[in-house]
Amino acid sequence: MAGSREIRNKIKSVKNTQKITRAMEMVAASKMRKAQERMKKARPYGEKIRNVAAHMSRANTEYRHPFLIARDTVKRIGVIIVTSDKGLCGGLNTNVLRKVVNQMKTWQAEGEQVEVCCIGNKGLGFMSRVGASVTSQVIGLGDTPDITKLIGAVKVVLDGYTQDQFDRVYIFYNRFINTMKQEPVMEQLLPLTDERMQGSEQDSDKSKAIWDYIYEPEAKSVIDDIMVRYVEALIYQAVAENMASEQSARMVAMKAASDNAGNVINELTLIYNKSRQAAITKELSEIVGGAAAV
Repeated sequence: MAGSREIRNKIKSVKNTQKITRAMEMVAASKMRKAQERMKKARPYGEKIRNVAAHMSRANTEYRHPFLIARDTVKRIGVIIVTSDKGLCGGLNTNVLRKVVNQMKTWQAEGEQVEVCCIGNKGLGFMSRVGASVTSQVIGLGDTPDITKLIGAVKVVLDGYTQDQFDRVYIFYNRFINTMKQEPVMEQLLPLTDERMQGSEQDSDKSKAIWDYIYEPEAKSVIDDIMVRYVEALIYQAVAENMASEQSARMVAMKAASDNAGNVINELTLIYNKSRQAAITKELSEIVGGAAAV
């Protein structure tokens, strides 16, 4: 059995760790509320621009944007992976990266080449270790996602699709369900599907109507800008969802760590009391034995 001093040092060390995990839990809870508000505020813009893009895609125009045209064959696939920059958030990054790896193996088995765009330090480090082809990257987004930081890395993928370097583009991220549940998802980003453009059933009914627009100066420039903004809004929403999921997962993980530290402290305290009681009993036995011998 370890000595009393060693047990006291262990208890002190675990208590210090518990203070850190409790502080991180409270910080994550505060950031989680802000991330959820940011995620909800981004939804109205995403819904509005999706409606406009859906109406324009069905308008009577001679020009059809490349984002709406499906390729006959799929040989090259672009993948956008959204992860966190920091760890200590449970299995959040592990779950989405596992989903990415399994899907990449399926594509490679079918003879399709995969290139990756990483948003977040954890995804970049993992993809570099497994030897994936990384075309673009963006890290250090902080607690507030900024679309200006995302545009550079995202534009590489969008231009690659327009220039026929990619036949399809997918995005992987963690969808925020609630505080206790975050779901890793894979969504097809390009070409834009009818289901993605229609959205809810109510919007789907509205989208069946024939829409027409008067374009100034010309249809091509207006549609190009709208489609690019729409795809950027989808990616921004995915990043906002992933950040809300990150803070929720970190809060839950730190709470579990604090609870486990409390259990360890109780166990070590019990061991320390037993060790101390055994030492006192031994000393009393020695004193009684010495007195009896005299």
